[in-house]
Amino acid sequence: MSVSFENVSFAYDKTMVLDDVTWHLTDRGVVCLWGASGCGKTTALRLLAGLEKPSAGVVHSADRVAMVFQEDRLLPWSTALANVTVTGVDETAARELLEKLGLTEEEINAYPRHLSGGQQRRVALARALAADSDILLLDEPFNGLDEGTWMDVVPLIQKAAESRPVVLVTHIREQVLALDAAVLPLGEAPQTGEWKTTEFL
Repeated sequence: MSVSFENVSFAYDKTMVLDDVTWHLTDRGVVCLWGASGCGKTTALRLLAGLEKPSAGVVHSADRVAMVFQEDRLLPWSTALANVTVTGVDETAARELLEKLGLTEEEINAYPRHLSGGQQRRVALARALAADSDILLLDEPFNGLDEGTWMDVVPLIQKAAESRPVVLVTHIREQVLALDAAVLPLGEAPQTGEWKTTEFL
């Protein structure tokens, strides 16, 4: 699988965000899109996920995409466990993953409205990690989690990155370092030219 942007342009209304961008991802490992709000990070994820279409150029992405959005987007009519098994993983594996993320048996069987924001976030992460995906997209994945909690997620993301590309958006330097991520620094929009990763700042 080769994930790439080939001369991709994209605009919201008349506001150009990407202008003739080329980007070739490696087939595994974590890369962090790093830059100020509005520079195009989330737009790049949405293009990779197939949620947006480029106005020019071609996006080559994966057939099976898992994504953590800035919002949790849980199914309100399903328990935490069922929100994870919807990916096709069995209940035993889903329960094990939720337990690794610190949820109790009561929380695993609770509906999202009965969970705290941090607990809902962990369910959203578990769902994405459980999915049998070819690429994992993480848009501010640790929102609402304290450092001790998000550090528990790091080994699970690193494990996923052994077999697929993981694209991360975060504003927190410690998270990039913990994940040993390559960094793609982005300036003000519109982005243009060839994107290349670097060591962290």
